Amino acid sequence: MAQLMIFLIAFSLLAFAPLCFCGKSSSGYLYPQFYDHSCPKAQEIVKCIVAKAVAKETRMAASLLRLHFHDCFVKGCDASILLDNSGSIISEKRSNPNRNSARGFEVIDEIKSALEKECPQTVSCADILALAARDSTVLTGGPSWEVPLGRRDSKGASLSGSNNDIPAPNNTFQTILTKFKLQGLDIVDLVALSGSHTIGNARCTSFRQRLYNQSGNGQPDNTLDQSYAAQLRIGCPRSGGDQNLFFLDFVSPTKFDNSYFKNILASKGLLNSDQVLSTKNEASMELVKKYAENNDLFFQQFAKSMVKMGNISPLTGNRGEIRRNCRRIN
Repeated sequence: MAQLMIFLIAFSLLAFAPLCFCGKSSSGYLYPQFYDHSCPKAQEIVKCIVAKAVAKETRMAASLLRLHFHDCFVKGCDASILLDNSGSIISEKRSNPNRNSARGFEVIDEIKSALEKECPQTVSCADILALAARDSTVLTGGPSWEVPLGRRDSKGASLSGSNNDIPAPNNTFQTILTKFKLQGLDIVDLVALSGSHTIGNARCTSFRQRLYNQSGNGQPDNTLDQSYAAQLRIGCPRSGGDQNLFFLDFVSPTKFDNSYFKNILASKGLLNSDQVLSTKNEASMELVKKYAENNDLFFQQFAKSMVKMGNISPLTGNRGEIRRNCRRIN
C-alpha cells in the first residue's frame, strides 16, 4: 500500500510539473522572458494586432499559424518565409507550398511596424511569427503555451528548401513522416500538429486528385466518404476552380477543437495528408483515435509540439540579425 501511495504521489507530481519551455539552440537558449526588459510590451502588442486581424477575418488565424509552420520547416524558425525577392534573394513566397496560398504578411508588417515604434530593432520577425501562431490558436478557442523567445532573423531564403521540405497535401504518409523526422519531430508531433487543420481552408487544387484520379487510374480515392466527395465535387470540378476554398474541418471550421480527428475517423479528412493519418499507419491511427476522444489530450500535445517545432534551428547570439522590415534584410 505504501509503495502504491509513493507511486501515485510521484505520478501526480510529474503530471502537474511545469513543462520546460527552454529550448537549446547551437549558441544559446530561447526562453519566454527574453523581452521582459528590452521590450516589455512586445507580447501585448502582438496579441492586440492579431486579435484585431482575426476579428476582421477569422481565416487569418489559420493563415498566421501556417506561416510559422512554413517558416520553421525551411532553414529553421528564422523568418526566411517573410523575405521578398531582392538582388540576392529568391523569395520562398514563390514556392509551390506558398504561391497563391501563404498569406497574413500584411498583419506581420503591422506588428513589426508597431514594435519598431515601441522598441526599435529589438523584436525579431521570427519571434513575431511564433507569438502570432500562439495567439491565433488561443483566439479560435485552442490551447495557450508560453512561447520561448530569442530567435533572430535570417539573411537569406531557400526556395528549394521550401519546395522540398514542407509536407505536401498529396505526399505519402512515409514521406510526410520523413519530412517531420528531418526536423527532429516525431509521429506524435506529426499527428498533433496536423490537428491545426481544425481551422482554415484548403484550395480545390490541393485535393482535386482525391475526387477524380487518386492513383492515376481515373478513379476517386476510396478512403474518402462518397457523400462528402459528392459535395466537394460541386465546388471543385475536374478542371477550373483551382482557387475555390473549402473548410479543412467542415464541422466547426472557425473553432480550434478536436473535430478534425473525428472527421478523419469518419473518412472525411479533406486532404490526402489528413486521411492517411488513419489509413496508412497503425501508430498514427491510434493517436487520431485518442485525440478524437479526448480534446484536452490533443490540446496538451499540440502545445508541446508547437514549442518543439518553434525550436527548430533558431538563430541566436550574434547569428542572423533583427530585421527592421520583415520583408527585407537590413
